[in-house]
Amino acid sequence: MKKGTQMNKTLTASVALIALGTTAAGAADMAVKAPPPPPPVPVFSWTGFYIGANIGGAWSNNRWHDTLFLTNFNNNNNGRFIGGGQIGGNYQIGNFVIGGEWDFDWAGNNNNNGAGVFIPGVGAIAVTNNNNRWITTVAARFGWAVDHWMFYGKAGGGWVGNNNFTVTNLTTGASFTCGTFGLTNCGNNAGGWLVGAGFEYAFTNNWTVKFEYDYLGLGNRTFVIPATAPFLAGDTFTSNNRNVQMVKVGVNYLFNWGAPAASRY
Repeated sequence: MKKGTQMNKTLTASVALIALGTTAAGAADMAVKAPPPPPPVPVFSWTGFYIGANIGGAWSNNRWHDTLFLTNFNNNNNGRFIGGGQIGGNYQIGNFVIGGEWDFDWAGNNNNNGAGVFIPGVGAIAVTNNNNRWITTVAARFGWAVDHWMFYGKAGGGWVGNNNFTVTNLTTGASFTCGTFGLTNCGNNAGGWLVGAGFEYAFTNNWTVKFEYDYLGLGNRTFVIPATAPFLAGDTFTSNNRNVQMVKVGVNYLFNWGAPAASRY
């Protein structure tokens, strides 16, 4: 009796060991559950409104012609410092970015756009548009975005504020300006067309830096010297090929209010 009981206990233990081994082997063969995938990397978007500041330089060209002596002269591309700000908006569709921008810059260097020529029998003559005090442009922008980089062109219009057009005889010191001797066509503003190109880089989620070149082509202007003037009476001065070229470095804060939620950081 005791011998049978001992055999049953041994058999039961063997079966238990076999079952435990089978269970352990099965557990070892089970696939390990994969960890969840990382969240998708947010896609940067240029969509939104922005405001910023800029500094740079501007170079003006202004060729003159007078009808009395048929002389031609220019201002030798006077350069000056400019600084101001800009505001605009972008909307990104795929890699394509469209938008618009308005900027305003104060211009240093008064008494620029001066041009001089020696006229036989009259003397050395200087023609000056004094105090070109500001430049402003309004343009559409068309860009191609590559993540945080955007390369763009722009097209629109611009205006230059100037006053006190003056003609001076450098030999005698005599001069006259707008408002004297009935000098005509002395408007304060001059406008024209604008083209430009540049690139912009977003170095944080909202801050961007840009480099830009602009060409502002201005319309011709004509000034008639009245018959009562002390010199050049009856002469007509016409400016042509007038333009201002600008190079700017700027920084913008991008609000990206209009960006899709999936594209925001």
